[in-house]
Amino acid sequence: MKRNLVVVVLLLFAMAGCSAEEAAKPPVCDSWDAVQNTVDHIRHVNVSENGLSALRPYLTQLRTELNQLYMDAKSQFSEQADALKASVEQLAADLRVAKEAPSAINLAAVRTSVNSVRGTANTLHNAMISTC
Repeated sequence: MKRNLVVVVLLLFAMAGCSAEEAAKPPVCDSWDAVQNTVDHIRHVNVSENGLSALRPYLTQLRTELNQLYMDAKSQFSEQADALKASVEQLAADLRVAKEAPSAINLAAVRTSVNSVRGTANTLHNAMISTC
């Protein structure tokens, strides 16, 4: 009976340790994970096959996630978060132009903006590595 009690107590301590580790993870890390997931989806959208409208839901989702990330990171990583937010806004603007006037130049601008979003997301991630 004592042996079972010791095992239960040890399991409880082990579980408490895992919970404490998870709780120690700052909210900015979860926000980053959500943004990164959406940026990955944007990177893999095939505009040639699916059209520009395939980017729209991801862009809407990314804006919401960036707002949360910005709120979570505003004091520590605001410069990098601002850069990412600006690149997403540029992507949205380029997407609107390309949708209204599809041309090789406008589609190239969308592609460039997608790469910019990826680059600024990586810059933010590099700044956050030691935190997350």
